[in-house]
Amino acid sequence: MSAASTYHQSKTENKVLDQAIRTYLRKIGDDAITPDKTFTYADFLNNKMLIIRSIREGIPYRLFAVIKEAMPFTEEDWANFLNISKKTLLRHKNDPSYLFKPIHTEKIIELAEVTHLGRTVFDSSDQFYLWLNTPCFALGQLKPSELLRDSYGKELVMNELHRIDHGIFA
Repeated sequence: MSAASTYHQSKTENKVLDQAIRTYLRKIGDDAITPDKTFTYADFLNNKMLIIRSIREGIPYRLFAVIKEAMPFTEEDWANFLNISKKTLLRHKNDPSYLFKPIHTEKIIELAEVTHLGRTVFDSSDQFYLWLNTPCFALGQLKPSELLRDSYGKELVMNELHRIDHGIFA
């Protein structure tokens, strides 16, 4: 089964993401916000101070697993994005107390931001996944997914998604 066919964002998945992020924020004990039942995953992605705090604290594998399920990336993609082996990723999965290092947490959150915006811009998850894996003229004929390994590439992809959202096609 391909990542595209398994990538479907439902209201149930949104609720699971919302609950997972609220649970995580309660555990890190952020004084700036006490997440209530209305605080969402989208609210988290729009709050740069919470993102900075989360990067510094690290996120647990348990939260990563929930985020990962809402994204169109395979285990191999994740291993490449995080610059670790699939075996290391599996070892982290089997350690219930594992916290990702800040460098990995930052990459996970960056990819969450791209996916969140992509789902907003495109009418379906499948269209977003197709766009991620299709060479783009505005991105030098590279596939957007090829640019997601570093922060500068992520910014180029985000900028292109914003242009598409505003009806500006290259």
